[in-house]
Amino acid sequence: MRAAVHQFDVTCDAAANLAAAERGLRAAADAGARLVVLPEMWPTSFPPEGGTPARLDETDAAWERVRELSRELELVVAGSGFGRTGDLPSNRMLVVDRGEVASAYDKVHLFSPTAEGATFAAGATPPPVTATSVGRVCAVVCYDLRFAGLLDAPWRAGFDHLLVSAQWPVPRIAHWRALVVARAVERQCFVVASNRTGFAEVGRRRLPLEFPGASLVVSPHGAVLADAGAAEATAWADLDLGEARAYRTRIPLHKDERPDVYGR
Repeated sequence: MRAAVHQFDVTCDAAANLAAAERGLRAAADAGARLVVLPEMWPTSFPPEGGTPARLDETDAAWERVRELSRELELVVAGSGFGRTGDLPSNRMLVVDRGEVASAYDKVHLFSPTAEGATFAAGATPPPVTATSVGRVCAVVCYDLRFAGLLDAPWRAGFDHLLVSAQWPVPRIAHWRALVVARAVERQCFVVASNRTGFAEVGRRRLPLEFPGASLVVSPHGAVLADAGAAEATAWADLDLGEARAYRTRIPLHKDERPDVYGR
């Protein structure tokens, strides 16, 4: 099964973002990919006015078009954007399987240095594990990657792919690479992680940040199978689900863990 990441400069221009996403989905499909992950907040980025009704409408319209493309191109597509909740929107990760929404997850860990909690409502439940046409997937958003315990319950439920959408900046790119590889090895899964490119002032504090891309596809052994580099790009790799499942049998972490010692 071929999985792809598509990275681009995610701006507050919803039309430009949607055009970039469509370029990536079509390029991935032309390459034979069946799974594509887009960056965090790909429809609108983090606009200075927050999740106004107009931005929520733009997000809904962008996802509707991506659902159409997912159906047309027979793709599983994942990425995050504004989610409708209550007074504040969530940062919601969707997984769309050939046109249908397979799962939704609201980002649990909000990034305090950019005052993300002033714009978003935090999620309150771990990410679901969802059976899709490309295997069992679990999907998280950016800062969530630092909190390994978030994946304890999903890991026990069992998943083949961890999908990550991010806006991870240049000063901490070494952390990004280390954490993506660590989650793959730790959870014995493939990680398909999409990060944005470009420059932006993020959050209500308007923190200026540069984003390096470096979207990755990583194997359960920790091998980097694809690296999208620094510019807008689509990168892909072939994933052997049978080999990954056999590896989990050879090294049975589920069997050997000791929650009686360190808790759940």
